[in-house]
Amino acid sequence: MATSDWSGIHPQAIVDPSAKLGDNVTVGPWSYIGPGVEIGDGTEILSHVVVKGPTVIGRNNRIFQFSSIGEECQDKKYAGEPTTLTIGDNNVIRENCTIHRGTIQDRGETRIGSGNLLMAYVHVAHDCVVGDNTILANCATLAGHVNVGDFAILGGGTMVHQFCNIGPHSMAAGGSIVLKDIPAYVMASGQSAQPHGMNVEGLKRRGFSKEVLLSLRRAYKVIYRQGLTTEQAVEELTSAYRDVPEINPLIDSLRGAHRGIIR
Repeated sequence: MATSDWSGIHPQAIVDPSAKLGDNVTVGPWSYIGPGVEIGDGTEILSHVVVKGPTVIGRNNRIFQFSSIGEECQDKKYAGEPTTLTIGDNNVIRENCTIHRGTIQDRGETRIGSGNLLMAYVHVAHDCVVGDNTILANCATLAGHVNVGDFAILGGGTMVHQFCNIGPHSMAAGGSIVLKDIPAYVMASGQSAQPHGMNVEGLKRRGFSKEVLLSLRRAYKVIYRQGLTTEQAVEELTSAYRDVPEINPLIDSLRGAHRGIIR
């Protein structure tokens, strides 16, 4: 991974004395690192980045110019409470991303896992939880209290309503408006988003076997082709696929769909 022309703290950067920076952290010119911020080893903060606390950023992340990390949220109920943002390791956060801290009305924390790619202009609102190895393409927008599962992909310009869950290994096409949960493994698109089969190509690239893919295709038909309620589909899948552990994330995403699933 290429690094910038400078090393360490650029003389035109502002780093609060109380901030805790690990080994080999780079902070570029005109960036601001505020009090209550912790940054892990090897993380690179490019120019014109603002990081406010309480925020903990892990190791080997790259945060590009004009991003705002750990700012207080836009929820009108927020009254200055010391809520937090936690970011894992090996993330790439591109230009102009905005990631806000949590609220006491929820978990009090916004959390982003490891290995994620947040492309330019992505917004992650208060109390969101983003898993590992996700891709949020340009201008994807998460309202408050959204959960994004591991390996999920949100196409450019995708907008996700508050309190929605995006299941692991699912995919939303660019420009989708997501008003209900997307179950695990499912592809979605539209305004509002509708299901369009399983994310088979993505699952093949991740090493899912032909037998598992066949089971997932059949599970999709149980959910969307048999006229069952979500509760009935859960019962059917639980009974029919006890020996296919890969079905469990799909069942869990159906059980946790408090807003209902896309149809």
